[in-house]
Amino acid sequence: MARKAKKRRYSRSAGSDVESEMRRYKKGTAKSGRGGRGGRVKSRKQAIAIGLSKARKKGKKVPKKASKKTAKKKTAKKKSKRKSAKR
Repeated sequence: MARKAKKRRYSRSAGSDVESEMRRYKKGTAKSGRGGRGGRVKSRKQAIAIGLSKARKKGKKVPKKASKKTAKKKTAKKKSKRKSAKR
């Protein structure tokens, strides 16, 4: 039986926002904080998060942020899988 193709989680235009933010990060001009008044962006993850939040503000298709409850469940599942794999 043929499997359904998965839907794109992020729009292509959201990807371009992240891409432009990564360019700014690599150049060293990416700033964090309200209005860019904060310090320099120091990690790739931080740059990606900024790009995604900009895309969200523009109304592009970006999945909602994971709530703290679901994030804890996911990490608990990963830890249990690691423990069982080591045995």
